[in-house]
Amino acid sequence: MSFVDIRVSISLIIYFRLLSDDMEITSPTELAKLASDIKSWGYMLGFGEVRIAEIDLGQAESNLRNWLARGFHGEMHYMAAHGTKRSRPRELVPGTVRAICVRMDYLSAKSKEPETVLNIPTLGYISRYALGRDYHKLMRKRLQHLANRIESEIGPFGYRAFVDSAPVMEKPLAQNAGIGWVGKHTNILSREAGSWFFLGELFTDLPLPADKTSDSHCGNCTACIDICPTQAIVAPYRLDARRCISYLTIELKGSIPEPLRPLIGNRIYGCDDCQLVCPWNRFAKFSSESDFSPRQHLDAPRLIDLFAWSETEFLKRTEGSAIRRIGYICWLRNIAVALGNAPKNSDIVEALKARSNHSSQLVREHVVWALKKQKKKS
Repeated sequence: MSFVDIRVSISLIIYFRLLSDDMEITSPTELAKLASDIKSWGYMLGFGEVRIAEIDLGQAESNLRNWLARGFHGEMHYMAAHGTKRSRPRELVPGTVRAICVRMDYLSAKSKEPETVLNIPTLGYISRYALGRDYHKLMRKRLQHLANRIESEIGPFGYRAFVDSAPVMEKPLAQNAGIGWVGKHTNILSREAGSWFFLGELFTDLPLPADKTSDSHCGNCTACIDICPTQAIVAPYRLDARRCISYLTIELKGSIPEPLRPLIGNRIYGCDDCQLVCPWNRFAKFSSESDFSPRQHLDAPRLIDLFAWSETEFLKRTEGSAIRRIGYICWLRNIAVALGNAPKNSDIVEALKARSNHSSQLVREHVVWALKKQKKKS
């Protein structure tokens, strides 16, 4: 027998032993114990909540189809890609029977009060989730640690980790898991933690006992609908992303529609208005993660200072941040709109004029608009 044959034989022996060992965790009692352990391990890794979800997303799939048919996704063509893999986890990861869903709080006690920044039009407002380190890598690493911990206990098992990085309907899954419910603003809401948190998932072939799904507790409240600057929440639980400031400042790569520019105010990356007004966020928890603390003083930056950044400086100051994904040109585009919305100021006018001959037509267009806005003000 060759060395290769011996290695194959040993591998098969180990494989079948692992299959035999796995039989020890197929009873309801053992699976319930494993689920409980997984939650404990997840809490030790810094997750605010860890729950198990059924993967039936039939209603969510229907809602998604209707949303796409109305064109509410705008230029987010990836939302229409992948067929039914987005709403049918087994098609995305064959063998999946459950999703281990996690919550990680991100609101930092060290950041300036959002309302304070929004009320000073010469400052730039950046959505609170993007002030610290990019959450994608941080959470994915924690999910991998969780998977490793499970594997150390039961041996190899099927899984794949997701953090807003693949065609996964994370919000319906989180509702299935009982982490919260999809609110009228289409964000996940928790009675214990509000909405200032990230979501992550481990798709797994482990038939763990699923947690109870969450019921909605929005009641008759329409605060998020009423406050939306661009009226993007066109009906309860229905968002027209094409009007949403988060879409306009992050996802949209072209020109921001002129009628919407004045409504953006000083929001240069995302928008938190629907969260700020939500009564459930009185229960929101501050994050214990130091990586989510504000970087580069971006929790209350001066618009003029940001507009003066070179591309090199932009890349340096946004290293490790989710902000970098929009690129330098869209960064300048967004700030130009905010400067146009600010009260008339000679320094602002000079800053805009300094970019009036920028190499990017997109930047020039928004600078011209901003200068006209400044000129019209008394």
